[in-house]
Amino acid sequence: MPPLPEPEQPRGELTVRTIAMPADTNANGDIFGGWVMSQMDVAGGIAGVQRARGRVVTIAVDAMTFIRPVKVGDVLCVYTEVEKVGRTSMKIHIEAWARRFRTDGREKVTDATFTFVAIDDDGRPRPVPPL
Repeated sequence: MPPLPEPEQPRGELTVRTIAMPADTNANGDIFGGWVMSQMDVAGGIAGVQRARGRVVTIAVDAMTFIRPVKVGDVLCVYTEVEKVGRTSMKIHIEAWARRFRTDGREKVTDATFTFVAIDDDGRPRPVPPL
């Protein structure tokens, strides 16, 4: 019998951790996808600021996939990994995982690649230090 596959692990560094609250739900009782996406954007911004050593703005979100719903009481854990650095931009892979309320089980719920641009105090693009 072949060995069981390793359970999937989050990719990147834990950047944001927050709890899903009742105010963040839709009419079905699931957490709004937009709330999850905003948490991912916050995490990507934190990772981007660290990498760029200054202000960044989100300019694109590629291939966002909602895999499983997030429920009230779940702890949303958002992981980031800088994939690519251009002259003024960065692609950051972002995964959201839910630590399920009461069970302590963990599942990947969403992933995407966000693109951020480093900007100066006047809002103009500025160079990002290379990887």
